[in-house]
Amino acid sequence: MSAQARFLSLDVLRGLTVALMIVVNTPGSWSHVYAPLLHADWHGFTPTDLVFPTFLFVVGNALAFALPKYAAMGDGAVVAKVARRSALIFLLGFLLYWFPFFGPDGAGGFGLLPLADTRIPGVLQRIGLCFGIAALVLHFLKARGAAIFAVLALAGHWLILARWGDYTLAGNAAAKVDLWLLGERHLYHGEGTAFDPEGLLGTLPATVNVIAGYYAGRLLLARGANRETLAKLTMAGVACVAVALCWSSVLPVNKKLWTGSYVLLTVGLDLLVLPLLVYAIELRGIRRGTYFFEVFGKNTLFIYLLSQVLVIVMVRTFVGGATVYDWLYATVFAPLASAKLASLLFAVLFMLGCWVVGWWLDRRRIYIKV
Repeated sequence: MSAQARFLSLDVLRGLTVALMIVVNTPGSWSHVYAPLLHADWHGFTPTDLVFPTFLFVVGNALAFALPKYAAMGDGAVVAKVARRSALIFLLGFLLYWFPFFGPDGAGGFGLLPLADTRIPGVLQRIGLCFGIAALVLHFLKARGAAIFAVLALAGHWLILARWGDYTLAGNAAAKVDLWLLGERHLYHGEGTAFDPEGLLGTLPATVNVIAGYYAGRLLLARGANRETLAKLTMAGVACVAVALCWSSVLPVNKKLWTGSYVLLTVGLDLLVLPLLVYAIELRGIRRGTYFFEVFGKNTLFIYLLSQVLVIVMVRTFVGGATVYDWLYATVFAPLASAKLASLLFAVLFMLGCWVVGWWLDRRRIYIKV
């Protein structure tokens, strides 16, 4: 990509999203978290519920720049490249849940952790699948065909939820699909039952977030960063939010089910945030502070993986009968402030530690791509 074709605002949005993902994923104590930094319990929406769909949105932004290069390789090469990258991202997510691979075997020994109990869906898995589906749809069906696909995906997902279940944790169709295809032992149990918020059915509407990001990136690439482009993005954002709010009266906004109203709400908000960044960075030339987020945007998946591996290591190692994670919070952070503020300080400093690694890599021009 030429220097003229780069948009720093897109890099900043990607880096901002990764920074927020790390902060909301690593509070010092899950018992003491400010409400905006928690996901909605079920129906509803919090600022934290915008983070993951925004990551998918920026994946779509990147596709707007990458797909023309893919197309020049021919259909067979495009399929192979997209499938390989999608599978690799999925595999990394799966290995993350299997990590550290070895543990007590229940008979006083030590051996491989059983794959039969390893969660299959997950954040990276959904990113890999959504990237793959969106890239192939956009390549073969082009922009107009992808728009039709998006409409059918949202409508079809709504139909499945309404026809074969309800919108409750106990009775939703998404859980039934995952139980049937993957089995209870391969699903997330953090909701108190076998239900995976990154399950297979929700991947269909989540792909629309990627496609929407592609359209936004394509518009910027084709029209440039000017007031007309920003006005179009803003109007599209307002329209998406308005439709989402109307739709939510019959289809609740729900991240864990990834409902169509949730898709349109998050796409709409991203289409409002992006023009603000483009205006400030591209049009007004504001650069102060942008490098901080560029660091996260240059080794995005690696830094996210690093943050998750560090957490796993800290919760599986012990100091004085407590995990290193809990010990650090209780010993270093809890005495500094109120419980919620101390928990937030832990998350922010952990995020900054990950940033330092990204900064070190950037200074040495090491960029780990998947």
